[in-house]
Amino acid sequence: MNTIIIAEAGVNHNGSVEMAKQLIDVAASAGADYVKFQTFKADKLVGKNVEKAAYQKANLADEDNSQYSMLKKLELSESIHHELILYCKKAGIKFLSTAFDLESIDFLDQLNIDLFKIPSGEITNKPYLQRIAKKGKTVILSTGMANLKEVNEAMDVLTSGGLRKEQVSVLHCSTEYPAAFKDVNLKAMLTLQKELGVQVGYSDHTPGIEVAVAAVALGAQIIEKHFTINKNLPGPDHKASLEPDELKNMVNAIRNVELAVSGSGKKEPSETELRNMEVVRKSIVAACKIEKNEMFSIENITVKRPGTGISPMHWDEVIGQKAKRSFNEDEIIEL
Repeated sequence: MNTIIIAEAGVNHNGSVEMAKQLIDVAASAGADYVKFQTFKADKLVGKNVEKAAYQKANLADEDNSQYSMLKKLELSESIHHELILYCKKAGIKFLSTAFDLESIDFLDQLNIDLFKIPSGEITNKPYLQRIAKKGKTVILSTGMANLKEVNEAMDVLTSGGLRKEQVSVLHCSTEYPAAFKDVNLKAMLTLQKELGVQVGYSDHTPGIEVAVAAVALGAQIIEKHFTINKNLPGPDHKASLEPDELKNMVNAIRNVELAVSGSGKKEPSETELRNMEVVRKSIVAACKIEKNEMFSIENITVKRPGTGISPMHWDEVIGQKAKRSFNEDEIIEL
């Protein structure tokens, strides 16, 4: 099964429908499976006096430190959602969005999207998880900032709410923008797989594409990655996002790694290698002119390409035998 690649546009549209459409075009051109936005009502998501996170303050050079006012500008209306879904269909990519409140969950359900993506920040939000579970759809759960106990508790809420375990995939994640390589702890993804027995993946906030590709090599079946039109645009997430060429390079690298790890695991030469064996391996050949009945010795035989004759692994067996005919220099020895 191919890795599901979710290109996370998030709020990198900056409130612009046209920029959102540009992001859809970029994701489709890169070969991603989904382009994902965020669905929320600022009034339902955050208190009006809550300050921005440190990374949001760093990435938004304005005097207003209110999370509420920042998010209010990034809301997508219901009509814009419909417009973007139609645009995705024309672009040949699946639309996805993350809900951040109960009303948004119900709205996305009405849009007939094929799965729900639960963000890391909602993993301890029981009413939210219960509402998602009631919808009965496929769920992808991000686990940034969570420990294993919290992940298990979230899984219990989802499954007790009616979801089958097979409907839930879990993404390891490090919730920082950008996340430091030393904080990734990618092996935790394998711990989630072992402990939960579910499909796993990685939601990547690190710079570049290396960790996402490494996650696929380790067995990630879903990759989520933020992207933008330009890292220098104003906004909370642009600087921790991939630019168009980087996103395309990531998708290509993941597809290549998928091919590389898709073998049987049996150690044997591939079909293409078999064609090269005769050229690259060596045989026992005459080091000089050898006369009939002359004894083979370390002075008159050697090892050279091609590998169409007696393998050098039989060197000791050849030494001391008599030549049944004469051999010219470099001629392959026969017994």
